[in-house]
Amino acid sequence: MHKVSGGEVAGILVAVFWAILVSFLAVALARLAQTLKATTKLVADVTDQAVPLLADASAAVRSAQTQIDRVDAIASDVQEVTANASALSTTVASTFGGPLVKVAAFGYGVRQALSGRKDDMPDRAPRRTVIVGRTVPASRRAKRNLRGKKD
Repeated sequence: MHKVSGGEVAGILVAVFWAILVSFLAVALARLAQTLKATTKLVADVTDQAVPLLADASAAVRSAQTQIDRVDAIASDVQEVTANASALSTTVASTFGGPLVKVAAFGYGVRQALSGRKDDMPDRAPRRTVIVGRTVPASRRAKRNLRGKKD
């Protein structure tokens, strides 16, 4: 039998160590290859699903832009109608405002004149004024009017 020297034992140990190391690296590389295949498949699937989604999103944005353009046109029309209504209101107020005030004042004056004549008639019952749910007799009203004239 041959005696094994220390150098031969060390060589055998290094060879066994390298064999184990190469085995672990081979397993790690095999798992890395599987992970890369799965990642490639996942990226391909995401791409297949993302392209139609991006097309749908683009169509939705185009549709929203069309609707915004329509709303903008409607808002412009409403603004124009508002300006026209304002101008019409100003024209009507300036045209009819003064004469209507004069007619109202004339009507008020006529009513006051006619009511003054009716108060002078003896056969007429005294007028009563209703103030927030209660009646004020004509005699109290007359006293109040006299107080107001003295001031």
